[in-house]
Amino acid sequence: MAIWRNISSLSPPIGLLSPFLIITLILLTTTTNAAAAATNIRLSLIRKPSKSLPVFREAPAFRNGDTCTNNLVHVAMTLDSNYLRGTMAAVLSILQHSFCPENVFFHFLWSHNDEEIYKNIKTTFPYLRFKVYKFDSNRVKGKISKSVRQALDQPLNYARVYLADILPMNVNRVIYLDSDIIVVDDVAKLWKVNLEGKVLAAPEYCQANFTRYFTNNFWKDPELVKTFKGRKPCYFNTGVMVVDVLKWRKGGYSYKVEEWMVVQKQKRIYHLGSLPPFLLVLAGNIKGIDHRWNQHGLGGDNLEGKCRGLHPGPISLLHWSGKGKPWLRLDSRKPCTVDHLWAPYDLYRSKKHIFEE
Repeated sequence: MAIWRNISSLSPPIGLLSPFLIITLILLTTTTNAAAAATNIRLSLIRKPSKSLPVFREAPAFRNGDTCTNNLVHVAMTLDSNYLRGTMAAVLSILQHSFCPENVFFHFLWSHNDEEIYKNIKTTFPYLRFKVYKFDSNRVKGKISKSVRQALDQPLNYARVYLADILPMNVNRVIYLDSDIIVVDDVAKLWKVNLEGKVLAAPEYCQANFTRYFTNNFWKDPELVKTFKGRKPCYFNTGVMVVDVLKWRKGGYSYKVEEWMVVQKQKRIYHLGSLPPFLLVLAGNIKGIDHRWNQHGLGGDNLEGKCRGLHPGPISLLHWSGKGKPWLRLDSRKPCTVDHLWAPYDLYRSKKHIFEE
């Protein structure tokens, strides 16, 4: 098994890199992999457990730097067979760019027990610190309305609403991440952001047209429009959030989000799955953080998934929100330019690439 020391101690902070220099990062990653092969380090391949799940290469073991303490960084993600390839790449990127990778503890949520997915994680990341929790889909039964994209209607997409009810009581803070992200900076920096008393921190996008996230039914209702009275609401993406679990639980925020899901069933006030009820409850009342922590929209729009380029500025996290997913576009041989930034973290191996070194 290959064992990699944390590369953060050997290179400048990834988050300071410009989009141009991230290309260099890819070349360095590729060179490192080639060097590992040259030194006869064996990267074993996991045998495919079933026809439904892909084959993954075993990831290197990442070790803490010399100055690491025992402070844990809690990261929550969902587990879905359709997005498993993305989850594996996301986990690899987090570990690879963490100065203290052994301090990262993953909390995975799934809608049903899947022994094959569990085995895949264990064999792909033998040293990973993680726990899996079952999200009861009955929590959202009858509360989900049809949105613009079927993937947004899945019960597991709403699991983020109930993190405070699912995670152990000793977890006071958690980073929630979607499965279509790549982290190119030390995730501990995101973990340490000052929430300044807020229940949630995320990058805010106040220049975005906030009105488009809700229907005319909402804006024409004199009572509903009072929702944002006293607030200056800005769009934020729920695929990257730092959550104060204690404040969320104490403030009953799960119930507050649910209330808007009920209104949606009655009046059709939005189109985008679990995002709008978060905005209705929290927009204008979160801790805004640097945009570098969510370079979102790389999957294009929700209808066609057309290619999009990178936004200007430094990058710590790449997010393929939208219809297009990098692994699907790469497999179809019709990738967008940004998909090549995801490819170096892909642990998937198709049948024709299965081999033993």
